[in-house]
Amino acid sequence: MGHHIKETLASPMQQYAPNSAEESIVSACVEGDRKAQRKLYDTYSKKMYVVGLRYSKTTAEAEDILQEAFLKVFDNIADFKYECPLDYWIKRIVVNTALKHNRRKIDQMQMEEVSDLNYTPDLHDVDVSNHNFRDLLAMIQRLAPGCQVVFNLYALEGFKHKEIADMLNITEGTSKSQYYRAKMLLQEMIAKEVNYEKR
Repeated sequence: MGHHIKETLASPMQQYAPNSAEESIVSACVEGDRKAQRKLYDTYSKKMYVVGLRYSKTTAEAEDILQEAFLKVFDNIADFKYECPLDYWIKRIVVNTALKHNRRKIDQMQMEEVSDLNYTPDLHDVDVSNHNFRDLLAMIQRLAPGCQVVFNLYALEGFKHKEIADMLNITEGTSKSQYYRAKMLLQEMIAKEVNYEKR
């Protein structure tokens, strides 16, 4: 049976107070103002492109995700209720779009349950403090699709394994095992890089 991705948007943030600039650009976009749309795109596209890259294997794939996501942003901007920062809401749309782009890969994945692996829940987190962003991004892009998606959702987006399991229609154990595998692979890549630099 294939895995079907469930869409998730930003969770409301308590006591969020929108600023006037945010309200102004959203209102103008709702009215179809092209200049406002361009301003919104120019303001957030670079940051969102990086999000797309984390779920992609190539820059072309990330660009496709970005363009499709912003079409959805403009189509749904009237539904933005100021319950969270605008960039947080846009990011969720980008993530959802990236997940849909990965649907075929996820459907084809043979993902093991956590019980099938020597899972160590207290394994230390990957140490990324001494590595530049481009190197880390390249490492994340080299992960297998399942590991890449789950690592992004858990480590970088902050979702819990139960939430990821629901989003991807997999078991919680499968989410944990994919994250564990991703951490192990990243640790190996980082170790190889460190050893290479010491030569």
